[in-house]
Amino acid sequence: MQTSSTNSKIVGQLNFNRNIPIRYDVDVFVVGGGPAGIAAAVMAARQGVSVFLAEGNFCFGGMGTAAGLPMFCSPTDGVNYTSAGFGSDVYDRLIAAGGTLPETRGKEVGSFFFAYNPETLKRVYDDLAQDAGFAFSFGTQFLGVESTSGHVTHAICSAKSGLFAVKAKVFVDASGDGDLCARAGAPFEKGDAEGMMQPPTLLSLWCDIDWARANQAGFGVWCQEKELPRAFRDKVFTNEDSHLPGMIPTGLHTAWGNIGHLFGTDGTDEVSVTQAVMRGRQLVLEYERFYQDYLVGYENMKLLATGSVLGVRETRRIMGDYVLCLDDFKSRAVFPDEIGRFSYPVDLHATKPGKEAFEAFSKEFTSLRYNSGENYGIPYRSLTPKNLENVLVAGRCISCDRHIQGSVRVMPGCFITGQAVGTAAALAASTNKTVRDIDIGELQSLLVAKGAWLPNRQ
Repeated sequence: MQTSSTNSKIVGQLNFNRNIPIRYDVDVFVVGGGPAGIAAAVMAARQGVSVFLAEGNFCFGGMGTAAGLPMFCSPTDGVNYTSAGFGSDVYDRLIAAGGTLPETRGKEVGSFFFAYNPETLKRVYDDLAQDAGFAFSFGTQFLGVESTSGHVTHAICSAKSGLFAVKAKVFVDASGDGDLCARAGAPFEKGDAEGMMQPPTLLSLWCDIDWARANQAGFGVWCQEKELPRAFRDKVFTNEDSHLPGMIPTGLHTAWGNIGHLFGTDGTDEVSVTQAVMRGRQLVLEYERFYQDYLVGYENMKLLATGSVLGVRETRRIMGDYVLCLDDFKSRAVFPDEIGRFSYPVDLHATKPGKEAFEAFSKEFTSLRYNSGENYGIPYRSLTPKNLENVLVAGRCISCDRHIQGSVRVMPGCFITGQAVGTAAALAASTNKTVRDIDIGELQSLLVAKGAWLPNRQ
């Protein structure tokens, strides 16, 4: 287990004392407005408690909006609507707003993947937040906590107006990186046995793609990597990275490119992230040459933009009362305290370039997956961090091993854990109980009443 993360050099110490205003006194504080955070805040507010959410970007949605990865992975298991509840509310609004591709409309949710327009999703999230009526602000960074004996009393934030504090009864860490839990003293793990993590991607927006010709030639969404060996021989790329997730269509001639891995990056270290983003802006030029010179339909494509934030796949895993693990995935585990079930495969991108690493990834990704209708349970105990009595965690940093993190990190999985912690936080705040003392049966009933799929509830 780890307790610190930055590789930046420390040149001294400064005692920084300030009197800062307590700007919000609420029942529930949520850090992070990604898919888990917006789900948590909306669900808590719908239970009638007061909520404040702090989001560092200038939109909700995280990787699915600001980073530029506009694709839902496994909203269902092929039979059951596993991410129903908050997730189905999002999908229904997004489809009604025309935010998905014309050729996929009417079958999006039943698909293993479905793409969308991230600008439409931003507006959907805005509407959900305003309809729920909770307080939030963008451009607001979480800095730390004040706590006593595992009980967090205040979150410290920074925005254009300066430093301020938020007092709350219950705190939700939906930061993606487990920032609040780590700074409050919860134990965590990060990466593999060598500390290596899945590499992030700086996603990119492209135009002037001839999808009709690309699809006809066999270079559609998933078949672009078959020309990589020829490009490797021609020394097009700095690294021989055989894993090419590809271009995600978002219009008749546009796409977001999930292309290029930034190996050796630590998403919890700002110096490492800075270097990765700059490398990513250079790396897209190599992929531009590859697509234009080696693939049919992409000859005239042009780069419009790179993502406003880095597309991080893996950082901390907060250790909780239960660590969801690969054996649970393999056994399709059922738990008495489960708050949802999920079915996305184990998707652990290789930590280094090269053929051997890619083949190991491919073997896991194709073998550690389910048949239609199969799924695994997510217990509430994986959302309760050790050593903290009034904190819950949701999203990719829940208590699990690397394999489960490779599955649950995608957006529908974040919807499931987000709606659970939001409902649980509201229940704990309204009954003045710790997050471990709430009635699990009552929590499950509340989730089902809000549309969640819980076939094994007690």
